[in-house]
Amino acid sequence: MSADSSATGTDSMTVSGSVSTAGSISVMTEDAPTTWTGSLRHKWMRTLPPDKMLPERQPAYVTSWIYVFGMATIVSLILVLGSGAILTLGGVEWFHTSSLGRFVNSLHFWSVQLFFLFMIVHLWGKFWMAAWRGKRAMTWMTGAVAFLASVGTAFTGYVITTNFNAQWIAFESKDVMNAVGLGAIFNVADLGQMILLHVCLLPAGLGLIVIMHVLLVRKHGVVPPLEALDPDAQKAQVA
Repeated sequence: MSADSSATGTDSMTVSGSVSTAGSISVMTEDAPTTWTGSLRHKWMRTLPPDKMLPERQPAYVTSWIYVFGMATIVSLILVLGSGAILTLGGVEWFHTSSLGRFVNSLHFWSVQLFFLFMIVHLWGKFWMAAWRGKRAMTWMTGAVAFLASVGTAFTGYVITTNFNAQWIAFESKDVMNAVGLGAIFNVADLGQMILLHVCLLPAGLGLIVIMHVLLVRKHGVVPPLEALDPDAQKAQVA
């Protein structure tokens, strides 16, 4: 019996040792990933942990009305993209003759108006709050680039409405493009090129910039008011 006990003990020690070794290997793999997928996951979790991506609590100052316009801009952008996607199903002329098309076109138009209204108020509000404080310069820059991309997207949207206003805007803009030397690259009188820019390229670029902007906001947190104590500055003072 003593031999069996010693054998059992040896086996248990061997098993426990292997578990311990496996545990150490897993920990080592977690700390130092050896694959590109593991490295990407490790970097993502370190940069954007779940508690920052989906926080349960926010500072008290986010209840101020000035913080509402950022989310209002995103909601209106979703309406713009959704109504625009429906418009593409019937082409660039069906909303002139269809009641449903006219409704969706009006929804798209007024969603764009609200989008720019909310975005401009959001932009100016953050400008006067000096929203680039606390290592948030890239957040501010992505917001400014998103605004410029939105202007280009709205312009191409006006010139593909296939009516007299679109024709007038296109040919007037073509003269401007020729004057600055861009007429050979961007032909605003080319309906196909403008549809490609408005429906595919510019919305895709704008969407990526907005996603990057939101992720940066989650990473660095919502910028506090000027009269509030900046958490980043507080950490720097403590350090």
